[in-house]
Amino acid sequence: MARRALITGITGQDGAYLARLLLSKGYEVHGIVRRSSHLGVADHRLRWLGIERDVLIHDSNLSDLSSLIRIVSEVQPDELYNLAAQSFVATSWRQPILTGNITAIAVTNVLEAIRIAKPDTRFYQASSSEMYGMIQQERQSEKTPFYPRSPYAVAKLYGHWITVNYRESFGMHASSGILFNHESPLRGIEFVTRKVTDGVARIKLGHAKELRLGNIDAKRDWGHARDYVKAMWMMLQQDAADDYVVATGVTTTVRDMCRIAFDHVGLAMEDHLVIDPELFRPSEVDVLLGEPAKANAKLGWAAETSLREMIVEMVEADLARQSQPRAVTEQPMPEIHP
Repeated sequence: MARRALITGITGQDGAYLARLLLSKGYEVHGIVRRSSHLGVADHRLRWLGIERDVLIHDSNLSDLSSLIRIVSEVQPDELYNLAAQSFVATSWRQPILTGNITAIAVTNVLEAIRIAKPDTRFYQASSSEMYGMIQQERQSEKTPFYPRSPYAVAKLYGHWITVNYRESFGMHASSGILFNHESPLRGIEFVTRKVTDGVARIKLGHAKELRLGNIDAKRDWGHARDYVKAMWMMLQQDAADDYVVATGVTTTVRDMCRIAFDHVGLAMEDHLVIDPELFRPSEVDVLLGEPAKANAKLGWAAETSLREMIVEMVEADLARQSQPRAVTEQPMPEIHP
């Protein structure tokens, strides 16, 4: 029988790429989606990858433990990947309680559903490099102390530690991936990389004249989501559960990331980029730089896509989106591999 995987957040960037990866490995893939009044919007990433008919969708909400128990009981998953969250840092200051409920407490709900309905399910928790916040070490590893700097990061830290707690308290195969920033053409427009590539595409095509950003001197360790979901799967194939940093080990400023995008389309960044003080965070995470040595050694995982290759792929995808009628952009997107 095919192995069964259940993915929360299956319609997000990571969920869509992970679903495609698992399907390619012969899994029966199930996903949890909260009900939305906007029919046809929630699964657009699955449609872009052309896999929307290949996954089985279940209606639930991570705040509803009873429905999670029901779904885990029905699906009987071998692996459960918890990728759902309120995942936008800026929104977490405007909606801190919602962020706490969905990004933090909901992790306990999912773990409880597994413990009650199928305790041998292998569990993956999507932790975040934002937990490091005000960095305590130049390179952040699994042993670096956390210092979260936003409601989102605090909520992610709860989810991370409750996963460790259930692993140690109940012997569950529960692993956390501390993923550094990872992007793709499927990234939401509210995230800075996609805001940049979409903005550059609009300017190149004459649909806009400027790109407004906040702190462009912040440094991030950026990789491709297509690479990072492989690490998620690898974690759950290990004999023992553990926590892993997943990163490229290279940090780049937002400024330099923008320059890559503008250079690709032959535009001078200085002619179009506008710094808007309103877009600065209340408290900034200045530098993030991951140390993926453990994932390299124990999982055999390494990032395969460079930042330049990824940004070029994203710009090309956004140029295609902006050049075509809306109906066309909802069809499977051609993937540009470096």
